[in-house]
Amino acid sequence: MADLAPRELRVLVAVASEGGFSAAAVALGMTQSAVSHSVRGSERRLGAVLFDRGRSGATPTPAGERALGYARRVLRLLDVMGSEVRGAAAGAGAGCGAEAGVLAGPLRIAAFRSAALHLLPRALGRLTERHPGIVPEVRIVREVGRGTAGEVLDGRADLGIATLGTSSPVPPELVGGVLVEEGYALVHPAGHPAPRSLPLIDWTENCTSYTREWWAGQEWLPPATVQAEDDGAVLSMVSTGFGMAVMPELSLVGAPPSVEITDLGPERPTRSVGYVTTPELAASLAVRALIRELRAIAG
Repeated sequence: MADLAPRELRVLVAVASEGGFSAAAVALGMTQSAVSHSVRGSERRLGAVLFDRGRSGATPTPAGERALGYARRVLRLLDVMGSEVRGAAAGAGAGCGAEAGVLAGPLRIAAFRSAALHLLPRALGRLTERHPGIVPEVRIVREVGRGTAGEVLDGRADLGIATLGTSSPVPPELVGGVLVEEGYALVHPAGHPAPRSLPLIDWTENCTSYTREWWAGQEWLPPATVQAEDDGAVLSMVSTGFGMAVMPELSLVGAPPSVEITDLGPERPTRSVGYVTTPELAASLAVRALIRELRAIAG
């Protein structure tokens, strides 16, 4: 099989992001026939149909989704190569190495909500103070399904802040490490005489396999009567006296005084929060610098 050229990878990514061949042609400054010819050539060399064509546009097939993940990651590595080579040249001219501060360009991060609110800001503040040329781009991704790790696998993020553990290990294509081990606590309206009698409020990202076994063994915990969209909505409902919740520590940072946080004891459930990235990007200077800052903040 002949290798695909970067321009062919860009065509594939454009067709997927624009939703069709015509729109991709406009975005790339090409003719529609040139885009179609490029995609057909890529499909022929890869031996798979990459897009379902229809009146409404083009949709990636399962094989296409896999190809697009690799395409985005390869194109990102080309961008990183250019940025780091230029940084090394500038650093040499200034009499210092690239590690000393000539890092520039976008750094794409996917994080679930509480990590984006309470873990990332300090790390990014330290990072950009040391390397003002780095431009962080943070996307909040729900940690359900493929979650933040899926964003990294699909080439949409350089690094993901993810929940890790035996039930959701680092995907074999990625590398990662634990940053924080956070415990869960009972949160309820402040001053309530019998908080465990209140209705239970929950959200999809909360009751995962990290908590399910513990959850099932707690006779005092009723089934959730309210399912909220995210942990912020849960905390708001608890603060207005609507019910109680069992929540991880990151979700409780900055909790209002109208709620009370009660420790669940030594048998409380915990979850590991860490980072994931590709082996190639793990060696890049910007990702390494961010990981160092995240570890410093977590420590």
